[in-house]
Amino acid sequence: MNIVLIGYRATGKTEVGRALARKLGYDFVDSDSLIEKEAGCSISDIVKREGWPGFRKREKDVIKRLSMREKTVIAVGGGAVLDKKNVDYLRKTGVIIWLKASAETILKRLKEDDKTASQRPSLTGMPLDAELVQVLEERIPLYKSAANVEIETDNYPIEEVVNKIFKLL
Repeated sequence: MNIVLIGYRATGKTEVGRALARKLGYDFVDSDSLIEKEAGCSISDIVKREGWPGFRKREKDVIKRLSMREKTVIAVGGGAVLDKKNVDYLRKTGVIIWLKASAETILKRLKEDDKTASQRPSLTGMPLDAELVQVLEERIPLYKSAANVEIETDNYPIEEVVNKIFKLL
Protein backbone atom coordinates (compact mmCIF):
# COMPACT_ATOMS: atom_id res chain seq x y z
CA MET A 1 0.00 0.00 0.00
CA ASN A 2 1.13 3.54 -0.80
CA ILE A 3 0.21 6.75 0.97
CA VAL A 4 -0.62 9.58 -1.44
CA LEU A 5 -0.67 13.20 -0.31
CA ILE A 6 -2.76 15.63 -2.33
CA GLY A 7 -3.64 19.26 -1.77
CA TYR A 8 -2.97 22.78 -2.92
CA ARG A 9 0.48 24.31 -3.05
CA ALA A 10 2.12 24.96 0.34
CA THR A 11 -0.18 22.70 2.36
CA GLY A 12 2.76 20.61 3.56
CA LYS A 13 2.74 17.64 1.19
CA THR A 14 6.50 17.41 0.74
CA GLU A 15 7.57 18.04 4.34
CA VAL A 16 4.83 15.88 5.83
CA GLY A 17 5.52 13.22 3.21
CA ARG A 18 9.22 13.02 4.06
CA ALA A 19 8.53 12.78 7.79
CA LEU A 20 5.72 10.24 7.34
CA ALA A 21 7.90 8.05 5.11
CA ARG A 22 10.64 8.03 7.75
CA LYS A 23 8.14 7.07 10.46
CA LEU A 24 6.65 4.26 8.33
CA GLY A 25 9.95 3.03 6.89
CA TYR A 26 8.61 3.77 3.40
CA ASP A 27 10.27 5.42 0.42
CA PHE A 28 9.30 9.01 -0.32
CA VAL A 29 8.82 10.54 -3.76
CA ASP A 30 7.64 14.03 -4.65
CA SER A 31 6.17 13.87 -8.17
CA ASP A 32 7.13 17.47 -9.00
CA SER A 33 10.75 16.87 -7.97
CA LEU A 34 10.86 13.71 -10.08
CA ILE A 35 9.47 15.61 -13.08
CA GLU A 36 12.17 18.28 -12.64
CA LYS A 37 14.89 15.66 -12.29
CA GLU A 38 13.80 13.79 -15.42
CA ALA A 39 13.38 17.02 -17.44
CA GLY A 40 16.68 18.46 -16.21
CA CYS A 41 15.02 21.79 -15.46
CA SER A 42 12.51 23.50 -13.17
CA ILE A 43 8.74 23.31 -13.45
CA SER A 44 8.77 27.00 -14.41
CA ASP A 45 11.09 26.19 -17.32
CA ILE A 46 8.93 23.26 -18.41
CA VAL A 47 5.83 25.49 -18.35
CA LYS A 48 7.65 28.23 -20.30
CA ARG A 49 8.74 25.73 -22.97
CA GLU A 50 5.77 23.37 -23.13
CA GLY A 51 2.93 25.21 -21.42
CA TRP A 52 0.80 23.68 -18.69
CA PRO A 53 -0.44 20.93 -21.06
CA GLY A 54 3.17 19.76 -21.56
CA PHE A 55 3.76 19.73 -17.83
CA ARG A 56 0.49 17.85 -17.18
CA LYS A 57 1.48 15.20 -19.74
CA ARG A 58 4.80 14.68 -17.92
CA GLU A 59 2.95 14.62 -14.58
CA LYS A 60 0.54 11.93 -15.79
CA ASP A 61 3.41 9.72 -16.93
CA VAL A 62 5.24 10.10 -13.61
CA ILE A 63 2.09 9.46 -11.55
CA LYS A 64 1.29 6.34 -13.54
CA ARG A 65 4.78 4.98 -12.80
CA LEU A 66 4.71 6.01 -9.14
CA SER A 67 1.36 4.33 -8.62
CA MET A 68 2.98 0.99 -9.46
CA ARG A 69 5.36 1.24 -6.52
CA GLU A 70 4.77 -0.27 -3.10
CA LYS A 71 5.38 1.08 0.38
CA THR A 72 5.92 4.62 -0.87
CA VAL A 73 4.68 7.96 0.38
CA ILE A 74 3.91 9.97 -2.75
CA ALA A 75 3.42 13.74 -2.69
CA VAL A 76 1.78 14.89 -5.91
CA GLY A 77 1.53 18.39 -7.32
CA GLY A 78 -1.51 20.46 -6.44
CA GLY A 79 -3.01 20.05 -9.90
CA ALA A 80 -2.61 16.27 -10.17
CA VAL A 81 -6.30 15.85 -9.31
CA LEU A 82 -7.30 17.75 -12.47
CA ASP A 83 -6.86 14.51 -14.43
CA LYS A 84 -9.20 11.74 -13.27
CA LYS A 85 -6.77 9.13 -14.62
CA ASN A 86 -4.14 10.34 -12.13
CA VAL A 87 -6.59 9.80 -9.27
CA ASP A 88 -7.54 6.37 -10.64
CA TYR A 89 -3.87 5.31 -10.86
CA LEU A 90 -3.14 6.48 -7.32
CA ARG A 91 -6.27 4.89 -5.82
CA LYS A 92 -5.38 1.43 -7.11
CA THR A 93 -2.44 1.05 -4.75
CA GLY A 94 -2.81 3.86 -2.27
CA VAL A 95 -4.73 5.68 0.39
CA ILE A 96 -5.22 9.29 -0.69
CA ILE A 97 -4.89 11.91 2.02
CA TRP A 98 -5.88 15.51 1.35
CA LEU A 99 -3.72 17.97 3.27
CA LYS A 100 -5.83 21.08 3.74
CA ALA A 101 -5.01 24.62 4.83
CA SER A 102 -6.92 27.89 4.77
CA ALA A 103 -6.34 30.35 1.93
CA GLU A 104 -4.73 32.72 4.45
CA THR A 105 -2.26 30.08 5.62
CA ILE A 106 -1.42 29.03 2.06
CA LEU A 107 -0.86 32.64 0.97
CA LYS A 108 1.39 33.29 3.97
CA ARG A 109 3.43 30.15 3.29
CA LEU A 110 3.77 30.95 -0.43
CA LYS A 111 4.97 34.50 0.30
CA GLU A 112 7.51 33.24 2.86
CA ASP A 113 8.97 30.60 0.52
CA ASP A 114 11.74 32.01 -1.70
CA LYS A 115 11.33 29.01 -4.04
CA THR A 116 7.73 29.96 -4.90
CA ALA A 117 8.65 31.81 -8.10
CA SER A 118 10.94 29.11 -9.51
CA GLN A 119 9.03 26.02 -8.39
CA ARG A 120 5.48 27.30 -8.44
CA PRO A 121 4.79 29.17 -11.68
CA SER A 122 1.55 31.10 -11.97
CA LEU A 123 -1.43 28.98 -12.90
CA THR A 124 -3.52 31.86 -14.25
CA GLY A 125 -1.33 34.96 -14.66
CA MET A 126 -3.38 36.64 -11.94
CA PRO A 127 -1.92 38.17 -8.75
CA LEU A 128 -1.07 35.45 -6.21
CA ASP A 129 -3.94 36.15 -3.80
CA ALA A 130 -6.61 36.30 -6.53
CA GLU A 131 -5.20 33.19 -8.20
CA LEU A 132 -5.26 31.31 -4.91
CA VAL A 133 -8.94 32.07 -4.29
CA GLN A 134 -9.98 31.17 -7.84
CA VAL A 135 -7.95 27.96 -8.16
CA LEU A 136 -8.85 26.72 -4.68
CA GLU A 137 -12.53 27.19 -5.50
CA GLU A 138 -12.09 25.05 -8.62
CA ARG A 139 -9.99 22.35 -6.97
CA ILE A 140 -11.60 21.84 -3.56
CA PRO A 141 -14.37 19.61 -5.00
CA LEU A 142 -11.70 17.56 -6.82
CA TYR A 143 -9.59 17.13 -3.68
CA LYS A 144 -12.69 16.18 -1.69
CA SER A 145 -13.76 13.64 -4.31
CA ALA A 146 -10.29 12.07 -4.59
CA ALA A 147 -9.46 11.85 -0.88
CA ASN A 148 -10.04 8.94 1.45
CA VAL A 149 -9.07 11.17 4.38
CA GLU A 150 -8.82 14.93 5.00
CA ILE A 151 -6.23 16.40 7.37
CA GLU A 152 -5.97 20.06 8.40
CA THR A 153 -2.42 21.47 8.40
CA ASP A 154 -3.21 25.01 9.60
CA ASN A 155 -1.18 25.88 12.69
CA TYR A 156 -0.02 22.29 13.22
CA PRO A 157 3.66 21.34 13.34
CA ILE A 158 4.74 18.73 10.81
CA GLU A 159 5.18 16.01 13.44
CA GLU A 160 1.64 16.53 14.72
CA VAL A 161 0.22 16.17 11.19
CA VAL A 162 2.36 13.03 10.70
CA ASN A 163 1.10 11.58 13.99
CA LYS A 164 -2.53 12.24 12.98
CA ILE A 165 -1.98 10.38 9.72
CA PHE A 166 -0.10 7.57 11.45
CA LYS A 167 -2.98 7.03 13.91
CA LEU A 168 -5.51 6.98 11.07
CA LEU A 169 -3.53 4.36 9.22
